[in-house]
Amino acid sequence: QVQLVESGGGLVQAGGSLRLSCAPSGSIFDFNDMGWYRQAPGKQRELVAVITRFGGTNYADSVKGRFTISRDNAKNTVYLQMNGLRPEDTAVYYCNAHRLMTMSTYWGQGTQVTVSS
Repeated sequence: QVQLVESGGGLVQAGGSLRLSCAPSGSIFDFNDMGWYRQAPGKQRELVAVITRFGGTNYADSVKGRFTISRDNAKNTVYLQMNGLRPEDTAVYYCNAHRLMTMSTYWGQGTQVTVSS
């Protein structure tokens, strides 16, 4: 069973930075793409950023220019660098991975990010 282990959440003041990490139990090359979603209280889960096996990226409009998704193949880890954090970025952030061959989707347990004003 695939596990996605997340780390790096926490409490930060507005304008601050955090870096989230996600390491799968297998190889990151097992997945066609990996990304981050977030869910704020009372809201639907939404895509934040995604990175493909070949390094292509896509971002939600709300985080463009502030967040950067990257992958370190040697460390088998995907990162989300979050700069210029705003109170509206407060949410539980979930790592996500897709494997097209088996049409499978995997989720991490979630990590809380809280941005104070």
